[in-house]
Amino acid sequence: MSNSHRAVFLDHSSLDLGDLDLSNLNACFADLQLYPHSTQAQTIERLQCAQVAISNKVALNAEVFTACPELKLVLVAATGTNPIDLTAARAHGVTVCNCQGYGTPSVAQHTLMLLLALATRLPDYQQDVRAGRWQQAQQFCLLDHPIIELHGKTLGLLGHGELGGAVAKLAEAFGMRVLLGQLPGRPPRTDRLPLDELLPQVDALTLHCPLNNDTLNLIGARELNLMKPTAFLINTARGGLINEQALADALRAGLLGGAATDVLTQEPPKDGNPLLAADIPRLIITPHSAWGSREARQRIVGQLSENALAFLNGTPMRVVN
Repeated sequence: MSNSHRAVFLDHSSLDLGDLDLSNLNACFADLQLYPHSTQAQTIERLQCAQVAISNKVALNAEVFTACPELKLVLVAATGTNPIDLTAARAHGVTVCNCQGYGTPSVAQHTLMLLLALATRLPDYQQDVRAGRWQQAQQFCLLDHPIIELHGKTLGLLGHGELGGAVAKLAEAFGMRVLLGQLPGRPPRTDRLPLDELLPQVDALTLHCPLNNDTLNLIGARELNLMKPTAFLINTARGGLINEQALADALRAGLLGGAATDVLTQEPPKDGNPLLAADIPRLIITPHSAWGSREARQRIVGQLSENALAFLNGTPMRVVN
């Protein structure tokens, strides 16, 4: 295979908002077709005569691989490969490469932003100002919502890879003590606390672990009951790590100081979600935007280019299948 072949980016608009430099990626191929988004039927049509498919979230299944026999390489514009049938790709001789570590500064920053917003009650004070409560106050300030300093508090981390490590450094810069939790399905480590020992100690818990059979509903009603009623829970990893109904119930019952999540079990949540109810207090939801800084998205473009060139040179990198 040479760089005279054709590549198709099936959901280009999920990555590029018109603010990215794609010149290096374009240079990898004689022809790179960009489509904002693609349906299943469009995917098969657009990949005819293509050797390289680039996808962020467009599904590539056995039907696609069968219908597109010239396909040799899939470049995933993300870390997660859930939309790709890796078994079918392997059976059809298609190499799949992903992107890794591109969003660490962006997601770590977002995690601390959510923690700070909870600790300072930022959404509540913003709402008070919009509602005219500060304007009607009897004194110069409005302090209706308790503000908590992070300094001296304990942060629990579930997942201490590159991203968890970055969050730990930021938390320590605010004067927090960091404790690491033991993930289920992993070999025990002396520097990791079992979940039942970790949860009662933390003033905030943040999740940075993968979603798999061991971590599905990792934080449910039992675990939430083990946490301090003043503690914060933050999830910038995957929605299924937390039982969403249990979290909604806990917040309504005042069993937590607050929660913030950038992820839900279904995205976008077209079929509704327990956490989208209007009566849940002290909850912040952001729309899976933690990863989306321009710098992080540009790093993805760089890694897509690296992966393409490595494959073309016969030394594929970041191979997941």
